[in-house]
Amino acid sequence: MKQKAVSLFTIIFFLFGSIQLMAQEGNLSMSQYQLGSGDRIQISVFGQDDLSMEVRLPDVGTINYPFLGEIKLVGLTAAEVEQLIYEGLLGDYLVNPSVSVAIVEYRPFFIDGEVKRPGGYAYQPGLSVNKAAALAGGYTERAARDKITIIREKNGRTNEFTVTVSDMIQPGDIITINQRFF
Repeated sequence: MKQKAVSLFTIIFFLFGSIQLMAQEGNLSMSQYQLGSGDRIQISVFGQDDLSMEVRLPDVGTINYPFLGEIKLVGLTAAEVEQLIYEGLLGDYLVNPSVSVAIVEYRPFFIDGEVKRPGGYAYQPGLSVNKAAALAGGYTERAARDKITIIREKNGRTNEFTVTVSDMIQPGDIITINQRFF
């Protein structure tokens, strides 16, 4: 009986550890998320209300930040923006600034082709192609679920590739559900 309890504890321990690891891996991908035009971010500097702001990144990808002037944020992660602002404020303006950057709203994704309501939709972390199609009212009768393409911009380059309904999408993706011919 004691050995069964130890075995059960071991199984639960490893199962919990596996779930934790998967959750961390999921968060890791979003921590590597690069900001793009259309993202809304919150910049906070502890104790400095005049240096805190919420802003939607414009197409040019730069914002005008107090004391630092125009800074380019598109292509950076939230952690890189924190570091950039921290280093800019350190010394001349503040002794030890406590800077945090949070993504308040991701840029939308777009879905067209064989869905009932094509258009732009608010991105939510964890969206698969199938879930994105559900947001767009579902697939039409003519949808080819095995012929789905995504156009994604990364590091200033546009890439087009074929995906499955279970693949994850990213903010700014353009998803095309092609038509089947029968």
